[in-house]
Amino acid sequence: MVTKKERRQKIKARIRGRISGTAERPRLSVYRSNKAIYAQLIDDVAGNTIVSASSKGITEGTKSEIAAKVGELVAKKAQEAGISAVVFDRNGFLFHGRVKSLADGARKGGLKF
Repeated sequence: MVTKKERRQKIKARIRGRISGTAERPRLSVYRSNKAIYAQLIDDVAGNTIVSASSKGITEGTKSEIAAKVGELVAKKAQEAGISAVVFDRNGFLFHGRVKSLADGARKGGLKF
């Protein structure tokens, strides 16, 4: 029997085999825990994290609303760093709920993917 964690790792590996971030178009990687949600822009060629944002410190709203705020925050930081287009990496999570809210918030903030 495959555990939930093993299933996500398998999906994550399959996704990462197909997508990669560059300095011009970095990878927007999303991590979702039970309490928080994290997003970071990664340049896979150089192996650097360019921009990151998390829900730590944001307390008002539902988890989905907080995820949307994190998406807008990472988009704002990306604009300041001169980045307008990204490759979205859902990191093995379903594109639904908080992950989708974060993506919608990032799009609303001006990122294209």
